[in-house]
Amino acid sequence: MAGFSYKEIYIEDGKRVLEVNILPEKYCNFDCIFCPIGRSYNKVHTQQSFDEMNDSLRELEGMIENNKIELVFINSKGEALVNSQVSDIIDLIKSKGVPVRLLSNGYLLGRDEYIQIANKCEEVIGEIKAISEEDFQKIQRPIEGYTLEEYISNMILFNKQYKGNFILEVTIIKGYNDTDESVNKIKNIIKELSPDKIIVERMNDEKFKKKLGISDESFDEISKALLNI
Repeated sequence: MAGFSYKEIYIEDGKRVLEVNILPEKYCNFDCIFCPIGRSYNKVHTQQSFDEMNDSLRELEGMIENNKIELVFINSKGEALVNSQVSDIIDLIKSKGVPVRLLSNGYLLGRDEYIQIANKCEEVIGEIKAISEEDFQKIQRPIEGYTLEEYISNMILFNKQYKGNFILEVTIIKGYNDTDESVNKIKNIIKELSPDKIIVERMNDEKFKKKLGISDESFDEISKALLNI
């Protein structure tokens, strides 16, 4: 294992943010066709143990202390919750008096063991992309047995008991969820989920932008519709 990796420290709402990937390579319960990281050769939904974690934890501690970090964003190559020491990582960050933002695709947030871990974080981000079962299976290629209905219900279940800020990231994909009917379905999901914040994204990666990206005009129109619910 090469240890954790970090993005350059940046300022968000006046706070110094450290963004950290806690996985050595992609470990995910999905294998989305548009993932900028690439294919999921480690397709898992149970926790995995990795080597050199003690060194990685010491490095993270030093990064926080030496850079006056005010928020740590756990944004990993895949699903961060499958790192068997994610709870210890969160505890370390919080022991420094620093809040934690966790990005999860959202599917595991309906399981008790993962709910307990995510509940430690001040902010949790879940995601919505496909909004039909056929498209969910086709473009997100989940672990066998996963359904879109369970995916959404897991996030709803989590947010009903969560005391922090739940953020929903919606990615608009050309040909899959950019029609009026699709946008209305997303609206209904948002109403049921009741997130504290909504982020609307689109395909910006150059590899997928031409085929799956939508126009500025469409993006602005859909963003307004979703953000003004």
